[in-house]
Amino acid sequence: PELGRTNHKSMGGCLGSNATTNDTVPQQRNPRAMTASSDSPAEGAKSSGAAGTTLLLVDVQNDFHPGGSLAVVGADEDAARVASLIRKSFDADGGSSIDRIVLTMDTHQKLHIAHPCFWISGEDGKTHPGPFTIVSCADVKSGKWRPRPDLKFPPLQSDMVDKEIFARSGGDIAECFGEDGTLDISAYCVEYTRLLEERGRFQLCIWPEHCLIGTTGHCVVDVVSSAVLDWTERTGRTAEWIQKGENLLTESYSALTAEVPLTAATSYDEPAQASLLKSGRLLVAGQALSHCVNYTLRDIVDRWPEDRRGDVVMMTDCASSVTGFEEAGETFLKDMAKLGVQLLTSTEVL
Repeated sequence: PELGRTNHKSMGGCLGSNATTNDTVPQQRNPRAMTASSDSPAEGAKSSGAAGTTLLLVDVQNDFHPGGSLAVVGADEDAARVASLIRKSFDADGGSSIDRIVLTMDTHQKLHIAHPCFWISGEDGKTHPGPFTIVSCADVKSGKWRPRPDLKFPPLQSDMVDKEIFARSGGDIAECFGEDGTLDISAYCVEYTRLLEERGRFQLCIWPEHCLIGTTGHCVVDVVSSAVLDWTERTGRTAEWIQKGENLLTESYSALTAEVPLTAATSYDEPAQASLLKSGRLLVAGQALSHCVNYTLRDIVDRWPEDRRGDVVMMTDCASSVTGFEEAGETFLKDMAKLGVQLLTSTEVL
């Protein structure tokens, strides 16, 4: 089965370098572990025609691990358990009980709207907001923070806002585009922050620069990349990729859609959803539990048949929350359990 949008691209060296195996894997018991009835998920998958086990790894990238620019405490241990799970799936005949591995990649440019360098202070015209600064709609309207005036979009990304799609997202086209069709970036930023706040999920948070395409921080962490490459060599199967966050003007906490869709590429990735739905079982891990794992899986489950939600497994010992956002991670797990998603550890799924 094929995924949608940009996932067919080979990431090559972004799988990491000098990859090594990790034979000492920290084990973590899960006091919240839930086990659905032994036959109902499988029966649901059979009746739908779905088959096989898919491992979905969300943003298992260097910048979210110790030493990275947005390191998540516990991410290294999570990654070691993911790698152990992949190798545990290998059988004596050279196969694997994991049929597909799908990896999402947070993929940014330096001048992304949620990075400091995109913005300057309205007071001195040169100071950038520090990491974790909240830029509100009121801040943009007042000029406290404004987009740098020398922003220039590369030719291949000049159409980052589709008027029709932005309008469907609630954007005011008349405010954001001049008579000649040119995007007014200051007016756009007012609209973008307004839409974020009206949706009630986030305000614009300025993050440390992370997962810059072409840098080491963008690459998959070594211990996981080694296991994925070994899986490919043993099975003859190729890992699949979903890139998110490439549009400079919107954020993508979910791997399947942007917070404010601006183009077809940032609208909901229905082909990817349909492809994942062909899985008899979907195992989910990655970083961070409080953010991209959270909103990626919420989107998937929201469009997953209710009678098959037991086919989805969140591996609770293979994802950790950003420090200070632990409550968001806990709420996410509780919400998934209520919806019928299984909460299991990596030692319980195979």
